[in-house]
Amino acid sequence: MSEKNKKRKKPKAPPTQAHLNIAEIKDGVVILKDGTLRVILMTSSINFALKSEEEQIALISSYVTFLNSIDFPLQIVVQSRKMQIQNYIDQLTAQENQQTNELLKVQIADYKSFIKEYVELGDIMTKKFFIIVTYDPLSNAKKSFFSRFKEVLKPVISVKLKEELFQRRKKDIDLRVANVSSGLQSMGLNVIQLDTQALIELYYSTYNPDIAFSEPVGDISKIQVER
Repeated sequence: MSEKNKKRKKPKAPPTQAHLNIAEIKDGVVILKDGTLRVILMTSSINFALKSEEEQIALISSYVTFLNSIDFPLQIVVQSRKMQIQNYIDQLTAQENQQTNELLKVQIADYKSFIKEYVELGDIMTKKFFIIVTYDPLSNAKKSFFSRFKEVLKPVISVKLKEELFQRRKKDIDLRVANVSSGLQSMGLNVIQLDTQALIELYYSTYNPDIAFSEPVGDISKIQVER
């Protein structure tokens, strides 16, 4: 390559990881670049307004008890997304194609058109509720400003916990998760801890809301990552 071509070569753009605070996701735990951990719980919701006065008082009492039992930071996130019905439409299309009765076939087609038009005109939104349990072992307390800045510029040198240390910290955060789950369940909420696959899909759809549905992540166990 000539000197002239070398001068024209554009500098390589920083990877996407440089803009994310996530170092690794494994065993259902999000490891941030500063060494802190996150576990995400997805919960159901309660229609408080439809409860009787006695039920409302009981719920408030349970919620106060839950808050008083927590001595670590929590994040509550409500995520709203436009309802995606393509999978349901595909199922209807399959039934329509397999239907031998012409009348039922026409009815399925009409119903499918109605559902699509209703969702598009109504702009129906779905809501998901997440509780983020945090754990900070103060692993970055002694880091200088330049060390942290370097981690942002070069994510490949970001914190990667050794397995033994990770398992110790995971036990600590698991105790917090059990405490939070118990408190939420006492209020009648259903609680599910997101596993690694679900966490990756959540972050993928959060950062790529426009293409997440048309280009899903797929099974992460079948994805090959170059190191």
